Amino acid sequence: MERKLSYLITESDHNLTISDYLKKQGFSSQNIKELKKMDRSILIDNEWMYVNYRLQANQELIIHIQENSSNEHVVPSNLPFPILYEDEDLVVINKPANMPIHPSQNNYDNTLANAATYYYEIIRNTPFTFRCINRLDRDTTGLTILAKNMYSANVLATQMQNRKIKRLYLAILDGHLDKKYGTITLPIGRKPGSTIEREINLLHGESAITHYYQMAQFETFSLCAFQLGTGRTHQIRTHMSAMNTPLVGDTLYNTKTSATLLPRQALHAYRISFKHPVTNELLKFSAPLPSDMQNFLFQHNIKMV
Repeated sequence: MERKLSYLITESDHNLTISDYLKKQGFSSQNIKELKKMDRSILIDNEWMYVNYRLQANQELIIHIQENSSNEHVVPSNLPFPILYEDEDLVVINKPANMPIHPSQNNYDNTLANAATYYYEIIRNTPFTFRCINRLDRDTTGLTILAKNMYSANVLATQMQNRKIKRLYLAILDGHLDKKYGTITLPIGRKPGSTIEREINLLHGESAITHYYQMAQFETFSLCAFQLGTGRTHQIRTHMSAMNTPLVGDTLYNTKTSATLLPRQALHAYRISFKHPVTNELLKFSAPLPSDMQNFLFQHNIKMV
């Protein structure tokens, strides 16, 4: 994909090198290294410049990103790819259930990367490099951000690392939490003998912070909203299991009978907000509960509390 970015140099940036200026804008050292390999990628007054050139106030700096596909090992697969939003820098997807993010040994052609490669390279005939910003578990549905160029990927990844991308999840629990809202701060570590499962580990686990709000309940089930203060693997699932309110359908962490009431864990990435990597505009998106979770709530007559 190609992307052109234009910057008007101000007095405060006078005499900065192009390299230092780009780092100030959010380009990584690797981004700059890649730019240097691209034809006419750094222009001042339509003249190709080295990155050590010192900028002058009121000059216009043009950055021309030109990327070919780096998905040569990803098989294009005609799979659901529901786009909620798209522009030159990013795309927001409402990821379905039963779809891993990246190909692996047991998931060669059924992933979000396969679906994205098919959509862009086969349908739109556009080079595309798959860059997922917020990864979801295979059977967790909902909002997922893909970056469409190396610059937006770096800015969004930095936002993710600094907890600037705000995410709200909805889950159906087997049980009721003691309080309507609160925060869980139990550390999480890998369960010995498993490459997948996590557990609470007070001695060696990593800090994990989950804020919750119990929205509705009926009999033994409840609907709960979660906002993450950290992003540990299986964080919501592990914390809810530790509170004896595991997710309905979660056969990995739920030993109750509700583990088989849904074919997947009842977890959905419902809302997401972040600043646009180029315009700095605050973007907000939401994705309705998928039909399987909606049907479960309807069948069990879960009402707001």
